[in-house]
Amino acid sequence: MITIKKPGLLSTIQDLGRYGYQKYGVVVSGVMDSFSFRIANLLVGNEENTPAIEMTIVGPSIQFHQDSLIAICGGDLSPSIDGQTISMWRPIFVKKDSTLQFGESINGARAYLAVAGGIVVPYVMGSASTYVRGKLGGLLGRALQSGDQVEIGNLTELSKKVMDHLHTNGPAKWFVPFYKPINPIIRMLKGHEFDLFTDASKNLLINETFTITKEADRMGYRLSGPKLMQKEQKDMLSAAVSLGTIQITPDGSPIILLADRQTTGGYPKIAQVISVDLPLLAQMKPMDQVRFQMVTLEEAQHLFRKNETYLTDIKRAIKLKYR
Repeated sequence: MITIKKPGLLSTIQDLGRYGYQKYGVVVSGVMDSFSFRIANLLVGNEENTPAIEMTIVGPSIQFHQDSLIAICGGDLSPSIDGQTISMWRPIFVKKDSTLQFGESINGARAYLAVAGGIVVPYVMGSASTYVRGKLGGLLGRALQSGDQVEIGNLTELSKKVMDHLHTNGPAKWFVPFYKPINPIIRMLKGHEFDLFTDASKNLLINETFTITKEADRMGYRLSGPKLMQKEQKDMLSAAVSLGTIQITPDGSPIILLADRQTTGGYPKIAQVISVDLPLLAQMKPMDQVRFQMVTLEEAQHLFRKNETYLTDIKRAIKLKYR
């Protein structure tokens, strides 16, 4: 069991999302940065979709009531255990009664705490993900609060091997390589309504810099910058949207839809962020700047396969190391 001593800015229990219910108006939710989440779970021997804690900008303080195996991936929120700085992107053995704390955000916006065995909460519609606006999933459908206690699940055989190795031999001297981009270029595909926009607007989207405004949360990021205008304004029927859809409001401002997005939208969709770059967006904060690059569907599929191969290689390497 763990106890939340301080909740941080926004700490929620998440997995990869609640799929199959958008036709009923139920949002997918789930982690913002699936890459970091999946690696954190692999590092502690969990299945990739095991519920973990997503922490935003200011992390929580958590007390462990049993020996545990953890991994922290994503943004660097200055993690420490009982005052001693700890490393990220590797498995860490935590002794009973230790307290995990976080300090200032060095880089990135979100970090993921995976615990061997996973965070145990009831599944709602096949997912443990918290959708705060809808008071759905996670722990009572809300962000974690001071005093909350959450159970840890049963360890897998791999988790036991990793934990025993670290307990006997000390801290892991290896880690998963990771990339810390600064003001990354976000790649995208043409949206369904791309050709409704003026040539000037299309060029601005690709060639100019946009800034994430303070209107940025798990639902979406509103961007400031050049106005992107249609050739002629027309009413549109609401249509399905997905993670990474870039819609343009009537005043020409882009909005990138994210994990807690609505199920449908009536604004024109100028572009779609490709899957492999969504984790980069998740680590960006208000006032960060972003540029876009158009790619083909074939390029996006190649990058997706490359990313999945990398994750498979990590999973295989961990199993081989602790066989």
